[in-house]
Order: sequence, then structure tokens, then C-alpha cells
Amino acid sequence: MSLDEPVSLVDTHCHLYLDEYDQDRSQVIKRAWEAGIRRLLIPGLDIETSKAAIKCASEYQQVCAAAGLHPNSNQKWTEDTQQELRSLAKKNKVVAIGEIGLDYYRNHSPHDYQRRSLIKQLELAADLEIPVIIHNREASGDIADILTDWQGGLTTHHSHLSEHPGVLHAFSGDEQLAERMAELHFKLGIGGAVTFRNSHILQRVVKVMPLQCLLLETDAPFLSPHPLRGQRNEPVNVRIVAEKIAEIKAMPVGEVGRITTEEADKVFNWRPYID
Repeated sequence: MSLDEPVSLVDTHCHLYLDEYDQDRSQVIKRAWEAGIRRLLIPGLDIETSKAAIKCASEYQQVCAAAGLHPNSNQKWTEDTQQELRSLAKKNKVVAIGEIGLDYYRNHSPHDYQRRSLIKQLELAADLEIPVIIHNREASGDIADILTDWQGGLTTHHSHLSEHPGVLHAFSGDEQLAERMAELHFKLGIGGAVTFRNSHILQRVVKVMPLQCLLLETDAPFLSPHPLRGQRNEPVNVRIVAEKIAEIKAMPVGEVGRITTEEADKVFNWRPYID
């Protein structure tokens, strides 16, 4: 596949406010634009990085932001946090609550504390009717149960969010979890890990799930795709992810770009900010 072939893509998860981009942030975003990446979504990890994401979105037309507390930041949760997040989520170009979820791998905060924080942020998303960006690391059972209850509540209250509730960022589950999340109308975020030689389970998920269930992401500066592992990741590399998905599903990369972009538009409703 020629890199000169025009393909329109989006990166639904990158952390461009981090120090790794302090010297060339504008050039990174310019490279993405020139490569056909038309929209970038930058989720926060805590209150300060959520503010930084919103600032970045205000400075670059093709960038939108999300506000939230990552499970490894939950120790920072106070009585004021919910109100701070509510205020941030109402800012211009904030299109989601995230990155939120559960992380049972690093254990930076107790599991019950993580669950309470996640549920509070899901309640905020439901109240504001904006989607969520879910982090899941070795917590699939609890994630699935909590999201099932939450999405059920959306359906009961006839929220339009029930049809496009959000995305499981950096999806790492099996086919069973993928199918369960798809039944709840969640998208699966697919990034550089799909290109790794040992990612047989993720590649199988990509193969069997409808393309309409997938969103493209990089998680930059992390999770650089093969053959760039070990280097700083950036949004331009979402093209490599799209090409791998096209290879797995035996379809043109342009079709991968078109459909995943359309699905991202439905979830985040960001076209009024960018087009």
C-alpha cells in the first residue's frame, strides 16, 4: 500500500499534552494533517491534564478533548473533583468523559476505590449525555458488569447516549468480551498492539468483529506500532494501524478509514467543531 494513496483517518486517542511533545507539538499535528488524519481526540488523565487537553483543543482546529480521571489517578479524587470535571466537560470541544476505567495491573489505588470513581464519572457522562473513553487493564469482569448496568440505565431512561455510549480504549479482551461490549453498542479502540507479532487474540477480534465496531487510535506517545516499537508514537502512525486492519480483514485501507471515521463521528459528535 503506497503511503501516497489518500486516505482520510482519525486518531481517537492520543496524549499530545505530555512532555514528549513539548519541542515539536505543532509539527506532530501538522504531520498528522498532511497524512490525512483529520481529527484527533486527546483525553485527560486527571484534572490538570484534562485542562491541558482542552487548551490543546483550543489551539488546533482538528483537535478535540476529553476530561476525566484515569484509574491510576483516582487517589486524587476529592469531594470537589466531580464538580471540577462537570465544569471541564462543558468547555468548548470537550466531546467525552475520559480516560476513565479500572486498572488492576498497577494497583495504584484500591479496587473498590477505582470502581466508585468510575461509577461517579459514568453518572456524570449520563447526566451530560456525552460518551466515555474506558481504560481496562486486567479488570474485564468488573468493567463488563459496570458498563452493562450503566448502559442499561441509559436505555431505561431513553437516553440517546445508549446507542453510542463510548469506546473501550486499547481493547485487549477476547472475542467474548468484544461481542458483549458490541451488544452494548460500545466501540473497540484498536491501536498499535494489533501490529505486534504476538497479538493473535487481538488480531482474531479484529477479524471477526464488524468494522463498524472498531475505532482507530494510537495512544501516542505510547504503544508504537511495529516496526516502530520503542520509538515515540504519534498520530501519523494511525495509518499503520489502519493498514494492518485492512490486511486482516482483506479490504482496502480507504474503506477502513471511511467506516471507522464515520463511526467515530457518531460516537463523539465532533463534526460541528472541526468541519
